[in-house]
This record gives sequence, structure tokens and C-alpha cells, in this order.
Amino acid sequence: MKAVRNGVPNVSCEAISQPSKRRCRVLPQLAGLALLCLAGCAQVQVAPGDCAATANASDPAESVNRRLFAFNRVLDDYALKPVARGYEKLPEPVQSGVHSFVDNFGEPKVFVNDLLQGNFKRSANTLGRFGVNTTVGVLGIFDVAGHWGMPHHRADFGQTFGVWGVGDGPILELPLLGSHNSRDSLGVVMGFLLNPLGGVDSDTYDALATVDTVGGVVDGRAEALPLTDRLEHEPDYYLALRDSIAQRRALLVDDGRQGDVHSGVEKRCATPVDDRL
Repeated sequence: MKAVRNGVPNVSCEAISQPSKRRCRVLPQLAGLALLCLAGCAQVQVAPGDCAATANASDPAESVNRRLFAFNRVLDDYALKPVARGYEKLPEPVQSGVHSFVDNFGEPKVFVNDLLQGNFKRSANTLGRFGVNTTVGVLGIFDVAGHWGMPHHRADFGQTFGVWGVGDGPILELPLLGSHNSRDSLGVVMGFLLNPLGGVDSDTYDALATVDTVGGVVDGRAEALPLTDRLEHEPDYYLALRDSIAQRRALLVDDGRQGDVHSGVEKRCATPVDDRL
């Protein structure tokens, strides 16, 4: 078992038992069926190239989601948020190094999703970034590629499904992982199943993956602090955060449709677009 980003363990089908191998073969089929079910669902709308989206999140299980949200908030208030605030006090070069390392470790998965979205210029940019930063940038600690005109962008399976036209589906508040629509929840599962580096069997890789997991969670939470600090003052924090994430994911899907290497949503919009909240 190997740890990967966002705290999700990565398991290679070749390294597990026969029953688990059967599950690995069945789960992609179930995922395909789920995609068909979501294909007719509506998406949160965003004007091409804009930085605002019209949130219309479907939340039929709101009462259950609110209870899970309360559980997640306790963990966040007493564990993750204090660590993130401490992390913010570290010297800027340390934070920048962690952020760049985490971004670089995730580039292979970004590359796969660029290809699946038909964004071939972006995929070439991502591959170039990974090669340059892994070597010259010392495993990605330094974003040399960014200084050489190869900007970073985010891409994941939930975004890819959105680019393909799959609808959002109902909101699901996932334990430890927060608010996702059904499409993005399926994307999290696919990210677990289809890790491009999943076959690597190395103690060094295991150690780097652990650093990536811990660093990604803490750095992502610190990045989201300005947003969540503001939304906590809203009359209904659950609704405010849910809709904000829905808007941000809609912007990320639009970004995938645009496929622009040098004018991504993170460059256009004032705040980072991510689901690590």
C-alpha cells in the first residue's frame, strides 16, 4: 500500500490479493455506469473565460451532509486548521518549496487528465514541467519550469468528466474530504484507482509519497485559510462553503474546456481554484 496526495492510499492491483484484483477490475465498470447516470445531470454554469459561476448545487441529502460537515468541522477546527496556521508562520521559502514539491509530485496525474481532455499543448507543458522540476528543480522543490515559461495548472478526473459533459450530480459531504458533487466524488475514486505512478515499488518513492500526502494536506489547507476565514462569518457556513466549492469546481471545468497553457483560471482569477478545502 502506498500513500498518495490528499491522504488517499494508492494500491497496485498487481500487489494485492485475488478478491481485491477482482474489485479493481469491477470498480472501473461501476464508475462507467455512474458516469452514464450523471450524464443527464445539469452543471453549474460559468461564462467562458469568466471568474464567476452561478451556483445551483443539488443537495437532496442536505440533512445528512450537514451532520458529516459538523464532524469534518470539528476535525478541522481542532487538528488541521491549527497545523495550517502554524505552517503559515514558516519562512516563505519553506512554504514555497513544499507547495512546489506537492505540485510536481502530482504532475503525472495532471498529464494524464490533460490528454483525456484533449489538451495536448497543456499535456506537453505538464510533461516538460515535470522533467525540468524533477531534475533541475530538485524533485520539484524549486519551480524552475515556472520561471522558464511553463506555468502550472490543475487537472483531475472530476474536471475531466466535467469537460466530457458529465453533470454535477447531488452534493456529497465526504468524511475527511469535505464537500464534493457526485461527479467529483467519482473523480476522487478514479484518482485512487488510476495513479500513473502506482506501479512504482520503492522505499524512496514511498517516503516521497508520504511527504506529498502530508505536505499536500497542510499546504492546501493553509492556501484555503483566507477563504474559509471569510466564509465562517456568513450566516450559514455550510451553504457558503458548499456553494463556493461548487463555483470553484465549475471554473476549473471551464478552464479545462479552454485548455489555454498561459491563461489558466489561477492566473485569470484572484483566488486559487481548488477543492482542498
